[in-house]
Formats: sequence, C-alpha cells, structure tokens
Amino acid sequence: MLTSHQRTFHTTQIAWAIFALAGSGIAHAQATEQVLDEVVVLGTAEEEVKQSLGVSVITAEDLAKRPPASDLSEVLRQEPGVNLTGSANSGMRGNRRQLDIRGMGPDNTLVLIDGQPASSRNASRQGWTGERDSDGDTAWVPPEMIERVEILRGPAAARYGSGAMGGVVNIITKRPTDRLSGSLTYYTNLQQDPKEGDSRRANFSLSGPISDRLAFRVYGGYSKTEPDALNINAGQSFESNGVAAAAGKTGNRNKNINGLFTLDINAQQKLELNLGYSRKSDLYSGDSQNMNAYVSLNNSNVNFIPVTDLYGTETTVVHRSSIGLTHRGDWDWGDSRASLTYGYTRNARTSEGLFGGPEGAFLSEAAMGDQQTSYVAQLKELRLDGEVNLPGRWWGKQQVLTLGAEIMHESLDDAGSTRTLQLASTNSSFEPIDELPGRDGRSKKSFSSMAVYAEDNIELVENLILTPALRLNYHKEFGFNASPGLTASYALNRAWTIKGGIARAYKTPSLYQANPNYLLFSQGTGCRAEARPCYLQGNADLEAETSINKEIGIAYDAGGLRTSVAYFRNDYKNKISAGTASYGTLSGGAGVLGTSQQIHLLKWENTPKAVVQGLEGNLFIPLTPLLDWNTNFTYMIESEDKSTGQPLSIIPKYTVNSTLDWLVTDKLSLQGTVTWYGKQEAATHDVRRDMEILVRPGLNPYALVGVSGGYEVSRSFKLRLGVNNLFNKQLYREGLTYGVGSTSTTDTNLTRAGARTYNEHGRSFFISLTGTF
Repeated sequence: MLTSHQRTFHTTQIAWAIFALAGSGIAHAQATEQVLDEVVVLGTAEEEVKQSLGVSVITAEDLAKRPPASDLSEVLRQEPGVNLTGSANSGMRGNRRQLDIRGMGPDNTLVLIDGQPASSRNASRQGWTGERDSDGDTAWVPPEMIERVEILRGPAAARYGSGAMGGVVNIITKRPTDRLSGSLTYYTNLQQDPKEGDSRRANFSLSGPISDRLAFRVYGGYSKTEPDALNINAGQSFESNGVAAAAGKTGNRNKNINGLFTLDINAQQKLELNLGYSRKSDLYSGDSQNMNAYVSLNNSNVNFIPVTDLYGTETTVVHRSSIGLTHRGDWDWGDSRASLTYGYTRNARTSEGLFGGPEGAFLSEAAMGDQQTSYVAQLKELRLDGEVNLPGRWWGKQQVLTLGAEIMHESLDDAGSTRTLQLASTNSSFEPIDELPGRDGRSKKSFSSMAVYAEDNIELVENLILTPALRLNYHKEFGFNASPGLTASYALNRAWTIKGGIARAYKTPSLYQANPNYLLFSQGTGCRAEARPCYLQGNADLEAETSINKEIGIAYDAGGLRTSVAYFRNDYKNKISAGTASYGTLSGGAGVLGTSQQIHLLKWENTPKAVVQGLEGNLFIPLTPLLDWNTNFTYMIESEDKSTGQPLSIIPKYTVNSTLDWLVTDKLSLQGTVTWYGKQEAATHDVRRDMEILVRPGLNPYALVGVSGGYEVSRSFKLRLGVNNLFNKQLYREGLTYGVGSTSTTDTNLTRAGARTYNEHGRSFFISLTGTF
C-alpha cells in the first residue's frame, strides 16, 4: 500500500497498469525514455477515506485489555455510532443481537475479513419482519488472532459496494512473523447469576518463515458459551405450562482453523494463499421466531419438539469454508492487487414452521411426515476483484488514482425454506390451490454481478484534499446502480481540520426476498385485510435499496489532546419489507382453517423513504504521561421510516462510552470503562396489521461499568483479570415489540414488551492467560 514518499514516475506505465487490471491484474512495467521530475505522492483514496471522522480503529492491544466474552460485537458496540440490536424492530429474535451502525439495521452492516466479505448469515432465512435466526458474521475470527478492526461509517463505507449503507467492519487478522513464534490463550467468563451462560475459549497460533521467501501463519481454537437457563425470564414474560415464552440468549459452540501462506515471488511481487474452516453451532435456549415454543409442552400438540427436549442441543450448525488467492505488486509506477476468493456456507437446521403459529418453531417427526426433519441451506460465493493505485501529477495537481473491478457470483439452495407448506400430523395443507406467479418449486436462487470503480485522491490546493469516487455496478437481476461519492479534508491550521463527505450507497435484495419460491403463510392474525389469511411471497421485481449518506464535522489534534464532532444524515429509499396491502386473492388448502377459502396475497415490497440523522463525537485527554481518558458519544436525532412513522430499529437515544487507561508500571496496567445508554423507545404502530400498539413501555437509561487489570508475569506469559457490569445491572426480555395480540391488555399478552426485547447479563468475572514463545 502506498505511503507518502518520493517516487520516480513513468508516463506510459499508467497505460500498462490499466491494461493489467483488465487482464490478470498483474502488470509488468515497461521503461521509457521520458521521465518526469520526482514528486511527493499522496496516500491512496482508500487510505484518505479511512481518515474520515466516521472511521475508528480497534487494535490488538485494545482487544487484549477488554476481550469479548463470546463475540467481537461486544467490543465493537463501544465505538461511536455502533449499537447492538435485533435484526427486526418487532423484537423477534430480540436476543440475536447484531451490529447496527448509525441506526440503519444489521442487514446494512457489511462484515469483511481481511478485506473480503463474510456473509454467512445470508444462509439464514428472513422471517416476516425481516429477522434472521443468526448472530451475524463477527465471530468467525478469535479475538486473540485479530491485528486490528476498522469500523467505517457513512460516506466512508459506500466504496465497498452492496450491503454497506450503514457501515463496514473490516477484521484484519495477524500476519506471518519474521521469526518462528507462537501463542496459547485461555479465556473464561463466569456469570455471577447461574441462569446466565458462562463462556470459555482456547486458541493457539504458530507463525514464522519456512524459507527465505515463504512464510506462514496458522491459528485455531475452540470456544463455547452456555445457553441461558430455560426460565431466565420467568416473572417478566408470559408463562405457559411452566415455561417462560421469552427465551434468554442462545448458546454457541465454535471451532475454527485458518492458515495463511505468503510467498515473495521477487522484490516487487507477493502471493498470498488463505485457507479457512469454521464450525459454529447454536445451543438452543428455547427461542423461536414468534416466541411460541412454549406451546410444544402441551401434550395434545404433537407438531412441535418440546423445548425441554431441545434445550442445550445443537439445533443449527453452520459450516463456513473459504479459500483465497491474492497477488500484490509494488511497482515503479504504483501498486496492484488481484484476488480470487471462494466461500461456502452450509447451514444445517432442524425443520421449522413456515406458516401460522408454528413459524420459526422446530417441528416434530410427526408434523413432517415423509418430509425431511432437517435441511441444509447452501450458500456459495465466488469473487474476483482487483485494483491498481497510480500516483502522479496531472493538470498541475498531485494525486493518486485508483482503478478497480469486481465480478461476483452467489447462489443459495435452501430446500427447507421453499418446501411445501403442510403438516403431516393433521393432514393439513397450507399450500395455495391456485398457481402462484413465478413459483416453480425450485429451491436454488443465484445472482451474478459486476462492478468497476474509480477513486482519485487529489491535493487540490494547499491543505485541501478532495477524494471523488464513482462505482458502477451491474446486477443480472436488478440492473445498473451508480454510486458516486466525494469526501474532503481541509486543514485550517496544524491542529484544526474540517472534514466531510457525501456518497450514494446501495444494497441489493436478499436471495430470500427476491425468490418467488420462498413462501410464508399466516392464518389471519398477522394479516391486515379483514383478519383473513395471507401469503407472503418473494418478489423478483424488487429494486435495490439506496441511501445518500452525508457527514460533516471538525477535528482537533494537538499531538496530545484530540477531539472531534460530526453530524451525519442518511436519506434512505426503497427499504425492503414485507408488503401489507393485498394485491389479489387465491384459494388455499384447508390447513387448520377447516375449509378452503380465499387468501390474500402479499409480496416483499420497497417502501418510499426513511431518514437517519445524528451526532458523533470523540474526546481523548492524556491526563498524565501514564494515564489516558478516552470518551466517545452518539446522539440520535432521528431514525424513522417516513412512510409509516415508525423507527427503523430500537436503539438508544444516546450512547456514551468512556475509558480510563493507566499504565501503573511497565508490567501492570489497569482499565476502567463505563457505557451509558439513553432511553429506548419502541414502535407505536403495528405496521403489519395496521393497529395501534396500546402497551409499549420504553427502556430507561442504564449504565454498564467494567474494571480490569493486566500483568506481564514474564516476557512469555501475560495475565488479565476483570469484572464486567460491576454494579450488576440486569435486563430481562419480556416479549415482542408488537405482533399477534398487540392490542390485548390481558396478562397473557406476549407482545407488550415495548423496547424490553433482550437480556442484558449481570455481573461477571473473566480471566485471560496468554503464553508466547
């Protein structure tokens, strides 16, 4: 990657670089007689964008001081603009909390591992309100194996293509070392409340040279988090047959192995081979989509597997395999990168209901009959991409031009989510009698797309740097999409800098939303029109979601004291959600309705407009040479779907994260952290059924405090101890935000939780031991 330095520049080598990108991405420079004067070049556009106010970095040292118990998202949530939310504002799957950047929702956060997309969660189907039974893609790399994490928000994230409208999380793994070295780490987190799941993990790494030009790095590990107790929310949530309807956090068991080999072809070229395999399983805590798993304890209902039988078992196992080959070149004229990557995800899952009350609940052998009792969703992703960075001086301006291209093919084969809607136990069919347009019974859906992009980092005048960008994307299903952008940085003096940007971002519909063979059914309670049954069908005619992301702010850096504040606004169009207006009726099977009748037909649709806007800020104060105070804040001004007036997600009105770091001695360090979450409000209207939500309690502000200390016992052994949630602030999930029964005021209502749709674990104690050689 380019840095600011002097370099001789040859004119015809620009043409060679562009030709290299269109071909193999590997260029061989040709010398010419004409040589321009030496110039001092800027960094690349990518490097410049990463200096934006909407960018923050977490280092390996930061992760060592505050290691997450089970998922990297626990640490990332302490960065400005970052929250954890369920994947739907309905509160369904409320404890499957994922990263939500600037209130745009988890599906608009793109996770990268070493610059390549990690999107295994796309093999988890989306329910009626868009929820997924997934924790996302931030747990594939053990925290101890991470070199740094880059969080890019707003305009800074738009350059990364589809799925980055909210932001990008780029997880950079540790590189091979120049001498043989290794490490062993053991971590455990013990909850004070025995009903809350404990965590533990063990990892190893080995790295070093194999020969003068060949080096390697390999890591692997095992981790496990126990599921919360089956009745952890008893007394807070409605109970039936002795079991609380609202389940706690799902447990997990993870295994992973990864290898990286780097070959120095010569002084200018390097080849990298990355191989990885991970296995992640859910350890069932009782959760189901509509929180109806408790019904399975009724002996008269043979359609469900009792939650008491399933508790603690692996109901879902996700296998993720990846291979990537990357060529890097550092030439006289600039640098180049060309990558070919392949990812394969297998989501093996116990069969679940796709209709009415059983939606999301695991079905018994009696209910499935001759159908399979488990299915495997297979997601395959092939990606070829590359870019060249060309420093030079054109039109009298110093600049670095980046040219890049990308070709992608992805396919999803999920027979479990496109199967026939029926229950063998009662000989009931929920299948439509009339033929549905576009529904041919095929379980596989595939997308192909390609993109080209150009970015230019320009020193327009002294102290003013402009970075214009344009990405052109062509999708076989959804056509052309243009994403222009512009960021700017102006230094008022040595300390003060004004920074801003604007960019158009987009996200294509998911492989479920766009598949006409993906069909959900409601028996009537979850439908608008006359409370009659309805189908929700995938829609191949959807348009891509888009947003115009804007950001402007000012930063101060005097070499010690650092501070910044930024205003951001995202104007969001064509958000995809389940349609509510019937566009026709058709005849359905008898099902549990007792007789065939007309059923309303709905599709996934684009909604017109939404707006997200707020403020972010940072303040770093070196109190003494050995004591630092670092604080950031986020204040949400607005996060609203303008067509419904409802929030896009349930997030705090404000969040403040503050940390004190004290290096007591060369061997001893102490840290204290506090995170203060503002009030959280839920929806006021049940959009799905067009009804007011009569009971919708908010969640009052609360704070989480942590303390920890690390000690370097020797050069090869380190110890860290800590207490999370020191003052034992616990939250209990009460139910859903809205949905079935949302207008009821009886004690049997599951859906009066408002914003109280997740568990916050209480006090816990952790210890981390690391040995190195």
